[in-house]
Amino acid sequence: MNARVLVVEARYYDGIADELLAGVRAALGAAGCEVEVVTVDGALEIPVMIELGLDSGAAAGRPFDAAVALGCVIRGETGHYDIVAGESARALMDLSLRRRVPVGNGILTVETEAQAWARARVAEMNKGGGAAEAALQVLREARRLAGPRP
Repeated sequence: MNARVLVVEARYYDGIADELLAGVRAALGAAGCEVEVVTVDGALEIPVMIELGLDSGAAAGRPFDAAVALGCVIRGETGHYDIVAGESARALMDLSLRRRVPVGNGILTVETEAQAWARARVAEMNKGGGAAEAALQVLREARRLAGPRP
C-alpha cells in the first residue's frame, strides 16, 4: 500500500513499547508503508504529537496518510489511570475525526503488567499490529470511497 504512516509511541514501559512497536513495524512493513516513529514520555502526550507530526509532514510536502498511537496505561492505586486512559482515547478520536486521518489506537489500558504483556506480544494478541492494521483498513476504505470520479 502506498502510504506514509506516523507512529507515536509512549515509552513509559520500555519493554512493552518495544513489543508494540515490533508489531506495528511488521504490519506496516508487510503492507509496504513508509513509517516514521516519534517517541514521547506518556500516553497523554501522544495526541498532541500526532497533531504536530501531521502539521509538520504537510508543511514539508510529505503528508502522513495515517497515524498509529502506541502506549500502555496500567491501573494504579489512584484515579489517574481513568483520566489518562479516557482522555488519551477521546483526544485520538477527536483528532481523527477533525483531521479526517485514520488513527489506530494501540494504547493498552490494562489492570496488570501481565495483561499488558499478553496484549503487546506479537506472538499473542499483537495489539500494536492490530492498531496499524485498523488504521490501514480505514485508509483503504477512504481511498476506495474517494475513488476515481467520472
